[in-house]
Amino acid sequence: MALAGTSKVVLGCIAFGIFWVMAVFPTVPFMPVGRTAGSLLGAMLMVLFRVISPEDAYAAIDLPIIGLLFGTMVVSIFLERADMFKYLGNLLSWKSRGSKDLLFRVCIVSAFASALFTNDTCCVVLTEFILKVARQNNLPPQPFLLALATSSNIGSAATPIGNPQNLVIAVESGISFGQFLLGVFPAMIVGVLTNAAILLLYFWKYLSVEKDQEGGQPTGPEVVADDEVTSHRFTPARMSHVSSLNPDDVDCISEPIIRSNSVRSSVNENLRSRSVNSEADIQLAIKSLRASSMSHEMVEVSTVPDRKDEGASSRKFTRTASQQRSVIIDDLAPSPEMNGEKEKETEVTEKRWKILVWKTAVYLITLGMLIALLMGLNMSWTAITAALVLLALDFTDAQACLEKVSYSLLIFFCGMFITVDGFNKTGIPNTLWELVEPYSRIDSAKGVALLAVVILILSNVASNVPTVLLLGTRVAASAAAISHGSERKAWLILAWVSTVAGNLTLLGSAANLIVCEQARRAQFFGYNLTFWSHLRFGVPSTIIVTAIGLLIVVSY
Repeated sequence: MALAGTSKVVLGCIAFGIFWVMAVFPTVPFMPVGRTAGSLLGAMLMVLFRVISPEDAYAAIDLPIIGLLFGTMVVSIFLERADMFKYLGNLLSWKSRGSKDLLFRVCIVSAFASALFTNDTCCVVLTEFILKVARQNNLPPQPFLLALATSSNIGSAATPIGNPQNLVIAVESGISFGQFLLGVFPAMIVGVLTNAAILLLYFWKYLSVEKDQEGGQPTGPEVVADDEVTSHRFTPARMSHVSSLNPDDVDCISEPIIRSNSVRSSVNENLRSRSVNSEADIQLAIKSLRASSMSHEMVEVSTVPDRKDEGASSRKFTRTASQQRSVIIDDLAPSPEMNGEKEKETEVTEKRWKILVWKTAVYLITLGMLIALLMGLNMSWTAITAALVLLALDFTDAQACLEKVSYSLLIFFCGMFITVDGFNKTGIPNTLWELVEPYSRIDSAKGVALLAVVILILSNVASNVPTVLLLGTRVAASAAAISHGSERKAWLILAWVSTVAGNLTLLGSAANLIVCEQARRAQFFGYNLTFWSHLRFGVPSTIIVTAIGLLIVVSY
């Protein structure tokens, strides 16, 4: 395609330049309107400048990609409601063997979670939890935040639903979910392990600082209590410490006032500071308070007849508070209040079963969606179908759930499709590609290396999704001239390099920015991940992981 007229080229460059500035720097001083508005502004200018006609602008919007994005967003929302990310958070800290083990777990868990639930979603839900765990163990947050951001990007490269650019590649190329997975998954595994090894080597000195062995307390000033970690929204508060008293404990009668006050204050403090997620927790706390107050109002020594022999005389013995409570509760005649409590307990049990059945249904539907994708069914309609089934099985107004969908992202994509298509019509991308194409064929090692460098640089300059839209069809057409298998390989190379390229700088990926902003805004334990601190690790990690992964993808 030759260059268009001078006026069309100049005006198209102006519109695309405005879009690029707003996409890369969404809070520029002269127009801090954000990426979504910047995307729409670029699209509008393309139409106003007559670089693209209104009809072509509508046709440029890729509806299958929009549908796939919408479906995966809804499924992710239901998985969050079903506590999937709570379980992932628990997996990070479960029987952790130290800082290095925790760092390795963050890399593995975030990588696999991103491959299934998109990297942006995982960064949103795991950043705060990882910060709390790091602060609790008096560990520096930086290595764990970098592990989350970089591993999420690498892991998302494995599947078409891992990130937006992979969605574009899967739809444009027609590569099935299974073929995509087979082509990139091995490279993802090796890449994540390599990235984890680089992290451990880079931060070995910081991670080797252990807690004080004598006192068992951290040496640093900032420590987050255990209940702060468990009160995270993906690890709901549990009131197990007031649900029952161990009968083997020291006799509570010796210090009834102190023990009672401590239990009451503990319960009240937890009821104030934590969000109780179900009526079961509330009823459990109330029941425990009542039982605790009853146990301390009883006499210390009671006379209970020994019923082994009818004629036997009564004998005195001392009971602990928990034993006294059980005898009193058994001997009391049932009252309307107690009957009401039993009914409430029955209702709570029924609600627990309903929640369990609902969670199981969410997991099964998600598993069914993944199986359908592996079978090669249409990805967009598979995701939309799974989303609609989940909305129907919720048996509630879908408005609350649909309000959580990131419509700003969907609108951003619509504007970006129009803007990029208009920029393509200027002929500039095609002219530049014709200069590079003879030297970047994937049938030689030098060609693959040059293509990777072009994708790496362009992904950090223009962002990865616009890079895929600009280069995708051109790279595929160049590879198709070699062989049909080379065309698929070219798409997979584009997917791998454009995704891992996001680790080069803090601005290279939306997931990086999400981790940075979430960490900075976290209350009480916030941390500022700077551009340079990310760059110092991102450059060597990105180059090494990209090179190793390319060797695996090319050999597919």
